[in-house]
Amino acid sequence: MKKIFILLLFCFPHSLWAVTPASSMVVSAHPLASQAGLAILKQGGNAFDAAAATALALGVVEPGSSGIGGGGFFLLYIAKEKRYVMIDARESSPTLAGHGEVYQTQSSINGPQSAGVPGLAAGVERLVSHYGKLERSTVTAPAILLARKGFHVSPRLASMIQWRSKVFNQSATAIFAKKEGALIRQPALADTLSRFGRGGAEEFYRGETAGRMVADLQHDGGLIRLPDMANYRAIEREPVRFDFQGFHFISAALPSSGGLTLAHIFTQLKKDHLHALNQVDRDHLLIEVMKRAYRDRNQYLGDRDFVTIPKDYLDSSRLQQLRASISMQQATPSKKLQGFAEPIGASVDTTHFSVIDQQGNMVSATLSINYGFGSGYVSPSTGILLNDEMDDFATRPGKANAYGLVQGEANAVAPGKRMLSSMTPSFVIGPDRTFIVGTPGGSRIISMVMLASIGFMFNETAPANWLNAARFHHQFLPDMVQYEQGAFTAKEIEVLKKRGHRLSPMKRTYGNMQAIEWNRKSNIVTGISDKRGEGSIAAQRE
Repeated sequence: MKKIFILLLFCFPHSLWAVTPASSMVVSAHPLASQAGLAILKQGGNAFDAAAATALALGVVEPGSSGIGGGGFFLLYIAKEKRYVMIDARESSPTLAGHGEVYQTQSSINGPQSAGVPGLAAGVERLVSHYGKLERSTVTAPAILLARKGFHVSPRLASMIQWRSKVFNQSATAIFAKKEGALIRQPALADTLSRFGRGGAEEFYRGETAGRMVADLQHDGGLIRLPDMANYRAIEREPVRFDFQGFHFISAALPSSGGLTLAHIFTQLKKDHLHALNQVDRDHLLIEVMKRAYRDRNQYLGDRDFVTIPKDYLDSSRLQQLRASISMQQATPSKKLQGFAEPIGASVDTTHFSVIDQQGNMVSATLSINYGFGSGYVSPSTGILLNDEMDDFATRPGKANAYGLVQGEANAVAPGKRMLSSMTPSFVIGPDRTFIVGTPGGSRIISMVMLASIGFMFNETAPANWLNAARFHHQFLPDMVQYEQGAFTAKEIEVLKKRGHRLSPMKRTYGNMQAIEWNRKSNIVTGISDKRGEGSIAAQRE
C-alpha cells in the first residue's frame, strides 16, 4: 500500500490533492434517496453517513432494486487517511444450501429458498461505526420516515411491479401490488429499521429481527437459519488498483469481478491509443478485449476466501498475448477461445449511488437484491424483502443452467460462500479530475463502467454523454454484441458484420448510472444522473 501511495503522489502533484471540493453531493437513482443523503450532510454528517442514509432510503423507495434484505459493495476514499477501502456486504450462501449438487433442486430465482444471507445491514453498520460522524439513529431516521409515511409509486416502479407481481408472496402483494401514483407504506419495515437504528448489526443478525425473519423463512421453506445470520460479517477488502495511460483506477475486489475484469480489459489495451482510432476500429477492439476478459472472468473468478485465482490472471505478458491474438480486420469466434459463460442480464435491477463531501471523502456504492424485487418474498413479521442472490452462483458448474449457459466451478455454491458479482463501484483518478461511477445492469455493468470511464478519460464530449451515450456489450458467450439503438451508425454496423461480429440490437435500454466528476483544478463538482432512470442530484454548497 505504501509503495502505491508514493506512486500516486509522484504521478499527481500534491498541490492538487490539497484542494477540497467546493460542494458536497449525492447522486442516486431516486430523488427521495438523494434528499435523504443530503439531509444527513446538512446535519453535519460526512460522505459515509450520507451513504448509509442513502442506501437505507433506496431500499425503501426503490424496493425492486435493493434493500436491507440484500447486499452490495461500498467503495470508500477516507480523505484524512488518504486511504481507499472496499466494504464487502455481499450476501452469503446459507449452510443448508450445501454444495452445488444439493442446491440444484432449489429455485434460485423465486421464493424464500433463493435468498442468501443479507449483507446490507452489516455494511451500513460498518460505514457508520467506523467512518461516520453521526449517531446510527440519526442516519436511519430518513428511511424510517419514508417507510412509515410512505411514498408514491413512480411509472418506473409501477412497470417493475407489473412484471414481477406474479411471484410475490401474500405479504409482498399486500405492500407492493399497487398502481402508478398509489401510496406504498411499509410499517413492519419501519419497525425493523427502528430496531436497527437502536441496536445496529448486533440486533439485526443476532437479535429480535434475526429471530423473526428466520422463523418466517423456516415456516415458508427458506434455507437461512440463525447460525447463518449470527456468523455473517461485512468484510473490509483492499480494492483493485491499476494504472492506464496516466489515470489511476480504484475498483471493486472479489467477490465482485468488476475491478479485476476492468484491469484485465485495460491491461490488454495499455499499448493501444484508443483516441487515435476511428470509431468502428475502436468499437471492434473494445468488443474483442471484452470477449477475452469475460472468458477469463467466467472461468476463474469466485469468492477469494474459497477459491485460488491464477497467479498470472493479470500478468501483463499474458494479457498482451491475448491482445496480440486480436485481428483488427476479423472477429475471433468465442468457440476458438474456449471457456464458460454467464447468464446475460442477471442482476438487472440493482442500484448505484455516488457521494462526495467537502472534506474530500468519497463513496461509490452498488447495491442489489438481484432480480426485480429479488425473491418476491417479504418476511411477514419484519417487512424485509429478501434477495434472490443464490441465482448469481453457478448452481450447475459445467452444466447448462436455466439460460442454457455454462459457468465454472470457481463460482459453485458452498456454505458461507459469497456469490460472484459484476457490481463495479469505481473511482477513476486523473491528473486534475476525479470520477466516481457505477451502475446496475447485471453482467453488462463492467462494460458500462468501461465505456463511461473511457468517456471521462478522453473527455471528448460533455460529461452527460459519458453516461447517456448508447451502449454495447460482449461477454464471451453468447457470442454476440448486444447494443442499444444508436450505439453504432448504419455504416459501422455494416463494417462490424463484415468483420464477423454477430450484432443483436436491444428493444430496451439498460443500466442506470449515477456519477460525480470533481474537477480538482477548477474545483467544480458535477453530478450526472442517467437519463434512462429517475435519479437525481442533491448538492450542498458553501
